[in-house]
Amino acid sequence: MKAKDLRQLSIQELEAKLKELKSELFKLRITKKIEGLKEPSKIRDTKRDIARILTVINEKKRGLSV
Repeated sequence: MKAKDLRQLSIQELEAKLKELKSELFKLRITKKIEGLKEPSKIRDTKRDIARILTVINEKKRGLSV
């Protein structure tokens, strides 16, 4: 997920995407503890996507555009 693509979404769409990614991260962590993951890098990628979304939301709320 690119920040450029995220900037085109509205704040409501970003917040929905954020909620979805947070639940996915939770599921990945549970799966990792119970049975292990075949792709452990997926946790890192999901965390980075969450951070990107939070950054774009904060930019939009402050009125900044990059």
